[in-house]
Amino acid sequence: MAKPEENTLPLYQTPLYFLAQELKARLTSFGGWEMPVQFSGITTEHQAVRNAAGIFDISHMGKFTLTGKNLIAQLQYLVPSDLSRLQPGQAQYTVLLNPNAGIIDDIIFYYQGENSDGEQQGVMIVNAATTSKDKTWLLQQLDTQEINFQDLSKEKILVAVQGPKAVELLQPFVEADLSSVKAFGHLEASILGKPAFLARTGYTGEDGFEVMLGPEEGVKLWRSLVEAGVIPCGLGARDTLRLEAAMALYGQDIDDTTTPLEAGLGWLVHLDTKGDFIGRPILERQKAAGVQRRLVGLQMQGRNIARHGYQVLSAGVIVGEVTSGTLSPTLGYPIALAYVPTQLANTGQQLDIEIRGKTYPAIVVKKPFYRSQTRITK
Repeated sequence: MAKPEENTLPLYQTPLYFLAQELKARLTSFGGWEMPVQFSGITTEHQAVRNAAGIFDISHMGKFTLTGKNLIAQLQYLVPSDLSRLQPGQAQYTVLLNPNAGIIDDIIFYYQGENSDGEQQGVMIVNAATTSKDKTWLLQQLDTQEINFQDLSKEKILVAVQGPKAVELLQPFVEADLSSVKAFGHLEASILGKPAFLARTGYTGEDGFEVMLGPEEGVKLWRSLVEAGVIPCGLGARDTLRLEAAMALYGQDIDDTTTPLEAGLGWLVHLDTKGDFIGRPILERQKAAGVQRRLVGLQMQGRNIARHGYQVLSAGVIVGEVTSGTLSPTLGYPIALAYVPTQLANTGQQLDIEIRGKTYPAIVVKKPFYRSQTRITK
């Protein structure tokens, strides 16, 4: 629980905040920022992204640039993924680990190749609530005599344009062919005559781009896309979209007490292709012996919603806790994520969720709950 004095701290506002006010968005505090939770309604915004295109202000997220001749080698020690496999223009979703293999944060690292001085360059996007923590950790771990670290979190706008029509609607404003960019690919190009960074990544389970650019052109791009029919979306729809796609939310589904193997992120752990890294001994032991708990998908058998913090039971015994839950706008029934003992994590396993003193049935199902038919995966 936050300390009382923390509640009095002023909230940051992104350069797009006034646009949310203009549209009479409902606002909320998130990660130290005052952000729109919804504009026209969570379900309306959610369906816009699933069926056409939506735009999100995600300028609250941390944005770092890193440059140095041994950048990849130094970052390799901090993550379980093999970054040496990246070619310029490619990216890796991964996690920063502590010595216990707990997740400090989940991040995306975009490798931009070498500059004219032979230095490796990259962009790192991190979560809003962990930006300060991540920055401190990175500066402690990296050799700052070799690596130039810049924090652009407050200087740049970041917007996500997501949905099956996102690329089509974004393309007229970009002086580069977006269709040539593969999933998790990225490039630098001009938008409205100004330099911008564009990545074919997102947090919705749909195709689309995340765009980093200056405040003035960011405001112009937002207005232009909304005029072109892209629907403004808030954090509410962002949460329901990512949960349908079974994408983890840091601080709920993953944190510094969960390992990537427990969280179902084993595909990020490249033990066979890279050397030593922070937390490797723990992950090696978990890989050999198996994890004691796993993050599973749950489908409620009824209309009751399993919320964050609700207890999971088996045969009347508490065995776990729900980390995220909602009524899926796309599927029409309640879904959730929860940690349960590995022996209870098989698809089809019957469990119960305690809601206001009563228990309601749930079944373990495969993740993700929803898979887009139009999302670019390669």
